[in-house]
Amino acid sequence: MKLFVGSLPFSFGDKELQELFERVGAVISAKVIMDRDTGRSRGFGFVEMADEDAKKAIEDLNGSDADGRAIVVNEARSRN
Repeated sequence: MKLFVGSLPFSFGDKELQELFERVGAVISAKVIMDRDTGRSRGFGFVEMADEDAKKAIEDLNGSDADGRAIVVNEARSRN
């Protein structure tokens, strides 16, 4: 299952995002989306986990604190 993670601290990179979610379960992939022009984080990313781990991550991490910001975690929806 692919998860959308919003309101990330701008200091977070792929490694920090992966470490945050590894507290809950095994991470298949973790990617923070970067601005093409500035190279800075856009404040959101995606994490891929097995379905059971992903559901636990939504329960445990949605609204939790990451460097002073309450992050949003939910199932990623495909773009139309």
